[in-house]
Amino acid sequence: MPTSNIDLKQLVEGAGDSIIVCDAAGTIVFWNKASERIFGFTQADALGQSLDLIIPQRQQQRHWDGYNKTMETGITRYGADLLKVPALHKDGHTLSIAFTVSLLLGDDGKVSGIAAFVRDESARFAEDRKLRARLVELEAKIQQAGDK
Repeated sequence: MPTSNIDLKQLVEGAGDSIIVCDAAGTIVFWNKASERIFGFTQADALGQSLDLIIPQRQQQRHWDGYNKTMETGITRYGADLLKVPALHKDGHTLSIAFTVSLLLGDDGKVSGIAAFVRDESARFAEDRKLRARLVELEAKIQQAGDK
């Protein structure tokens, strides 16, 4: 199939990962169906809102420092490197998400926005935490057995 025949709207709306696009100020201008499923906010809830909608308050300053630096410099390391951070669901519970970004350039070559490709990693993160706790417990038992 030639790439010219690909319906980009179907591609984006059918994606299992959240796709969020923000303008240079961090205002949400695109929110796909996976974003609704992951974060609980409808498209109507999210469009026109700040990303603070899904960023825990304690993370907001750090987020905006990085976001603004990316807007100024046009450089991000999260185009290829996965960023793992907490996020907020509409009902108030915390999610563990992982995402990459794509910088969107205007006609002048400057960054005009950012597209984020987000996956909910909450279940995997919880399982990893359980496994780490179990490992610590087993190591303590081995240490105790060796001390006898």
